[in-house]
Amino acid sequence: MDLGIRGKIALICASSQGLGLACAHSLAGEGVNIILNGRDEAKLAKVADELADYGVEVRTICADLMTQEGRDAIIAQAGDIDILVNNNAGPPPGHLKDWDHAALLSAIEANMIPAVLLMRAFIPGMRERKFGRIVNITSAMVKSPHPLMGLSTSARAGLTAISKAISRDVAIDNVTINNLLPERIDTPRQEFMAQRIMAQQGIDRDAARQQIADTVAAKRFGTTKEFGDACAYLCSAQAGFISGQNLQVDGGSYEGLI
Repeated sequence: MDLGIRGKIALICASSQGLGLACAHSLAGEGVNIILNGRDEAKLAKVADELADYGVEVRTICADLMTQEGRDAIIAQAGDIDILVNNNAGPPPGHLKDWDHAALLSAIEANMIPAVLLMRAFIPGMRERKFGRIVNITSAMVKSPHPLMGLSTSARAGLTAISKAISRDVAIDNVTINNLLPERIDTPRQEFMAQRIMAQQGIDRDAARQQIADTVAAKRFGTTKEFGDACAYLCSAQAGFISGQNLQVDGGSYEGLI
């Protein structure tokens, strides 16, 4: 299927590795010109070289999403874009006793505020051009909160709520806002979780990874290509009538109806 987005420009936040990079690969494969963002200039340059093999234009913006200076740099250097993929690393697992005032603010600064401010910056241009696709990478735990991930879940749930509100206003101009809710996609985040289990339980890496995979109905990790391709579809011309939605990419693990 031709997704109808060849030649469009996508800004993908936190895209030097993991889920952001997966989206970059899938969009570049559809002929979309890519703007990468991250905080490590060397990693960005390496990824840009990889993506150039798709025959698309690739630019990089080395800036920190969590600072106003960084966001200003992203907005200024990106220019007019057609697709925005909001992404950022979440806070570490923890418990209520760990979540003091500073921790709460840090989670919101990482997983809600940057995405909202970037939408605020880029949506007016998208509306004027009558095309815009925004995908927020959140978490399956927005719908199924886990005690250890309450900090991440709460900030991402706030982003989910405000995105739903905005989506109703901008749909008339062919601008869509959707959320991808990953669970156990095989990225460096899952390696971090495996290492944490290894240290806590004194087991080897294979056993730790299997323990994680066993929490998924499909009994395996999701692939980055599966995730990236889901993002690409939500950015497609064909997805213009899908907005304000939460797409679970979780191997069938979600137990609810809606």
